[in-house]
Amino acid sequence: MTTDIVSQYQGIYIAMYSAYDEAGNVDQDRVRKLARYYVGKGVKGLYVGGSSGEGILQNVEERKQVLEAVMEEVKGELTIIVHVGANSTREAVELSKHAEKFGADIISAVPSIYYRLPETAVETHWQHMIDSTNLPFIIYNIPQTTGFTLSTSLLAKLAKQDKVIGVKMSGESTFELQQYKETGGSQFIVFNGPDEQFLAGRIMGADGGIGGTYGVMPELFVKLNSLFIGNRIEEAQVLQTKINGIIKKLLGYPSLYGACKYILSLRGIETGAPRLPLLPVRPEHHASLAELNKEIEETVAHYTGV
Repeated sequence: MTTDIVSQYQGIYIAMYSAYDEAGNVDQDRVRKLARYYVGKGVKGLYVGGSSGEGILQNVEERKQVLEAVMEEVKGELTIIVHVGANSTREAVELSKHAEKFGADIISAVPSIYYRLPETAVETHWQHMIDSTNLPFIIYNIPQTTGFTLSTSLLAKLAKQDKVIGVKMSGESTFELQQYKETGGSQFIVFNGPDEQFLAGRIMGADGGIGGTYGVMPELFVKLNSLFIGNRIEEAQVLQTKINGIIKKLLGYPSLYGACKYILSLRGIETGAPRLPLLPVRPEHHASLAELNKEIEETVAHYTGV
């Protein structure tokens, strides 16, 4: 690994949402507009095709369409991490090669899901992606959805490879996050996954964060990160608590992504409804979401002066 890997990639990455037309098809114009919306917000980059982006609910061609639109719009302006995880190793490798072809900066992947695979099978799955391109690779650990928990022994083995530069830790244990950082070493980058414990993750060794709710309040996570860097921990705790109140409200709707996408629509960023089985918000939720959007905007103004 290069000696500057952490400084090169640390920071705030938005787990970018899907963008569909009214018929539920990928809309590249809407993808481009959404990507452009995040330029100038102070974030380091975008994580494309992950949980928030509904990559698992899209076919390979749709995932390619999304990435191509993102790269056309913001290549060189934001760092782009592409989630290439798929049940089939063959499809994951195809997506990996496509990401390299279109100029993505990093690829990342969850294990194959549905089958309860032994660790050797997960390692083989990831290794095929790692070997298929010259891009850096970030392991995506999210055991609550995949049923697989990354062991420190497997992480240590994979981290010996120059192309394996980090892990997106979306498990809920900051102890495990700290263990991953210790195992990987000072130049192995760890991204905090759970938005509601961003500050806790940073305190325990995370080098930045990748999150879905960042998409409706990126300025607040950028500010939270700057407070941590400035060692203004008490102020950071107050802001994390405020953010968590917003997250709790978002989680009260039929789907988190449906709520976030509706809030963006109030700002003129249309991304369509989430793809079933993820549920859209219902008309009776519109008024309360408008109030929540107002709360977010007022909080952003308070903390940023904008």
